[in-house]
Amino acid sequence: MKEEDKPTIELDFKEKTSIITNSTAQEIENEFEEHEKKSEELVEASLFVAGKFMDLNELTMLTGLNHLLLSKILNNLKRKYSNGAIRVISINNSWKMDVSKEYNYLINKLATGNVEFTKAEQETLAIIAYKQPVKQSVVINIRGNKSYDHIKKFRELGLVNAKPYGRTLILELSNEFYEYFSLHNKKNN
Repeated sequence: MKEEDKPTIELDFKEKTSIITNSTAQEIENEFEEHEKKSEELVEASLFVAGKFMDLNELTMLTGLNHLLLSKILNNLKRKYSNGAIRVISINNSWKMDVSKEYNYLINKLATGNVEFTKAEQETLAIIAYKQPVKQSVVINIRGNKSYDHIKKFRELGLVNAKPYGRTLILELSNEFYEYFSLHNKKNN
């Protein structure tokens, strides 16, 4: 009997004995590794095409993978892309594939079409940046009620910090904002 055909594991289920040979175990392992590789490629392609931050729920719906496998794959991709021109970054459990900071100048030259933030969101963020620290109520008065949604999105992405102040919030840009847009924070000098 060949080495690969020798039984390696015997399972006994209600007096039925199944034998898994070395070659069968190797086939199962190969199939599992192929599934993991295809799953990683699916997540990688999803991040590449999306071009925006996506949380685990969005990625789960898009890929059909469970949160545990998805988290493992995302962390593997983050390690895989830790050097070079492309990075996989995460902020507050949202993930995005992006260009390394040293190549951000290319983005400004080449970027066209859809942007990650709508024009209205950009204007709301600009008001916060210009007037910071600023009361949320002031931003709402300037930008309108839709800016509640904008501020919520910015807070979820970690771009804006908020502190309670009476019945409103005080908003200011976070360190993640400066990293995200590759800007220099004058307050940290």
